[in-house]
Amino acid sequence: MGKFIFEKTAIDGVIIIKPTKYGDNRGYFMETYNKADFVAAGIDCEFVQDNQSKSVKNVLRGLHFQKNHPQAKLVRVVSGKVFDVAVDLRANSDTYGKWVGVTLSAEEGNQFFIPKGFAHGFVVLSDEAEFCYKCDDFYHPEDEGGIPWNDPSVNVQWNCDNPVLSEKDKRYVPLEQSKIKF
Repeated sequence: MGKFIFEKTAIDGVIIIKPTKYGDNRGYFMETYNKADFVAAGIDCEFVQDNQSKSVKNVLRGLHFQKNHPQAKLVRVVSGKVFDVAVDLRANSDTYGKWVGVTLSAEEGNQFFIPKGFAHGFVVLSDEAEFCYKCDDFYHPEDEGGIPWNDPSVNVQWNCDNPVLSEKDKRYVPLEQSKIKF
């Protein structure tokens, strides 16, 4: 058995990664990243920044992107459970404006790879969650952008009617208005 299972999604380039957990009465061990295995699966990024956040139930962070410095991201949850979403914003993509989502949990250890050219966000499903992600470009605060979590043209099914949002996340312009493309 390989160390990872790489599952394609309905959107080209977005991949669900399931690492192999080795466990016994002491706990478990799992490899969360191996460059050679990821490159063999078509994920060839040089990750330059790791980030981590902690949020409580119903906090929704997103849908975010960087305009001039788009980032590929490898995301996972180290505590709790979230619903994670990627929205395709690639100019020449057949799935432009479409989304794909996956439930990520510390228990499963699964991960989500989101290539450059996507908006990204997640909502916390557990009482709290710690979320980690690797990025292949640095964060540039002056470059951030986003689309509304409830943008009707994207229609993400969050299964969360009253999310807790940041003030910034409340002010994004809908995709049909911004026409953002990478």
